[in-house]
Amino acid sequence: MVKHQPLQYYEPQLCLSCLTGIYGCRWKRYQRSHDDTTKWERLWFLILTSSFFLTLVWFYFWWEVHNDYNEINWFLYNRMGYWSDWSIPILVTTAAGFTYITMLLILALCHIAVGQQMNLHWLHKIGLVTTLITTVVTMSSIAQLWDDEWEMVFISLQATAPFLHIGALAAVTALSWLVAGQFARTEKATSQMLMFSAYLAVVVALYLVPLAISSPCIMEKRALGPKPAILGHRGAPMLAPENTLMSFQKAVEQKVYGVQADVVLSYDGVPFLMHDKTLRRTTNVEEVFPERAYEHSSMFNWTDLEKLNAGEWFLQNDPFWTAGALSRADYLEAANQSVCKLEDMLEVIKDNTSLILNFQDLPAAHPYYSTYINITLETILASGIRQQAVMWLPDTERQLVRQVAPGFQQTSGLKLDAERLREKGIVKLNLRYTKVTSEDVRDYSMANLSVNLYTVNEPWLFSILWCAGVPSVTSDSSHVLQKVPFPIWLMVAPGKHQDLQPGADHAQRCRAPLQPGRQDHEGEADLLRDQQRRGGHGRAVLLLGERLCQRDGDAHGRPGHQAAAELRALPRAPAARAVLSCFPGVGTSEELLLGQKPAPTPHHWLLHLPGCEAGGLIFVNM
Repeated sequence: MVKHQPLQYYEPQLCLSCLTGIYGCRWKRYQRSHDDTTKWERLWFLILTSSFFLTLVWFYFWWEVHNDYNEINWFLYNRMGYWSDWSIPILVTTAAGFTYITMLLILALCHIAVGQQMNLHWLHKIGLVTTLITTVVTMSSIAQLWDDEWEMVFISLQATAPFLHIGALAAVTALSWLVAGQFARTEKATSQMLMFSAYLAVVVALYLVPLAISSPCIMEKRALGPKPAILGHRGAPMLAPENTLMSFQKAVEQKVYGVQADVVLSYDGVPFLMHDKTLRRTTNVEEVFPERAYEHSSMFNWTDLEKLNAGEWFLQNDPFWTAGALSRADYLEAANQSVCKLEDMLEVIKDNTSLILNFQDLPAAHPYYSTYINITLETILASGIRQQAVMWLPDTERQLVRQVAPGFQQTSGLKLDAERLREKGIVKLNLRYTKVTSEDVRDYSMANLSVNLYTVNEPWLFSILWCAGVPSVTSDSSHVLQKVPFPIWLMVAPGKHQDLQPGADHAQRCRAPLQPGRQDHEGEADLLRDQQRRGGHGRAVLLLGERLCQRDGDAHGRPGHQAAAELRALPRAPAARAVLSCFPGVGTSEELLLGQKPAPTPHHWLLHLPGCEAGGLIFVNM
């Protein structure tokens, strides 16, 4: 029997077969080639690379706007007429498209590394073009319908740019061997020079990127200001249905600085809380009054509103994916919530919580169209809440409000220059976080204007605003932000203090142990010094005193929020006196003037940092 030996034996190349098979459906050895890639396939590689960077930006966008997912869903609800959680499907689809493009790009780079001719399969070409077109159309739609959200990308880069830069350097370094191999295989000197120049340009650009990175969290540690005060947006909407009594009770339990509420007047003149123009999203009005589901919420009598359930939607739609984490008792309580009166909410918060009030415009046919401000004012004043704790946002009838309730903090939702705001008697701004820069916050602060930013839910965004010196934020996740003890990251300027733990340097210089609740006075002292250099001495005392009293209370045993609110209402000189009263070890202005406490001149005020001796005394020239 004659045995025939094969003339040639080929070792199996499983990895290479998978590489060329998945990319171009070339599974057989004879289908593969080491010839140069055609110009047509090079064009497809260029399209693939461009698609990768485009989908990378799109994926980064959707990942970072997690802070505003609820706003996205509400925006789409108003456009489409029904509620659905669109954020997760969009994020998953974007992630799938980005993963697919990334896989194709890696396979293409592997072809270059092993010297194989690229030949993208036609199915992949269809998938690539589909992904590219879908991404471009969606990005264009977002840019037209919701252009404000693109500001989030630039804000997020203040937190992520240093880390993205490190990742980019690692990726470019890893590609160096691929570039070197291709450089060696290229025969034309012109092509070699182009390749080398392009790679060198990318490397140089990456190493110059840090010069363009700007973040408020790149600072000297001592310059970090106090933690922003937190206001619950419509109560605590992640823990209970928004604008319900349970929601505000949860917010008070979280010890928030204040809450924000949306007020509407019923057809028979009862102020109640509702954000939307209709009752469809947050009540079961389509079941109880199906023929009136699209009517304005203010066109219902209170007796009809009492019949509606305002909690079941929260458990069914689960807008923040938190309903499943509720305890059994909270779950049952949320399911039985009803529409909340303004009067009932004020009773819950009046003792030690501030309030931002927003109003819906009533239809012209409403019987109280011209008097709803008066009715609302009467309800607020009758509740017993301190006037200084109320931030009045509507521009309607401001003069009337000043006459009836002079203690209200006049607040504006318009970003205007400081001079115009002062002329209007505005003392506080309530703006979206994308509308304000660090410079704006600083300029408004110098003009004695406090800034509150909404809606801040993510700890990384809260950290950026903290570093920027924002006094307060409105949040859906107050229970999360309350647990943030320090900015997520703080890059200390070279040559400065290297210890990132707040308060350590302060205790060391005072030769005293850290005191609980007093760890951020060092940053406050720097705020004072900075204001002194700028000439805003009185403002420094007022702002610093407000923050210290707000957090710690005062020497007379009044709650912190009460002390801060009363301090805000005082003129400049008495404000300095109130600042001093926050510290038991420091006398009043009269004592300073009479010489019972040390003071250089009668025109200087004394601020004492707890835990310090002489080194803790700061004199502020008024």
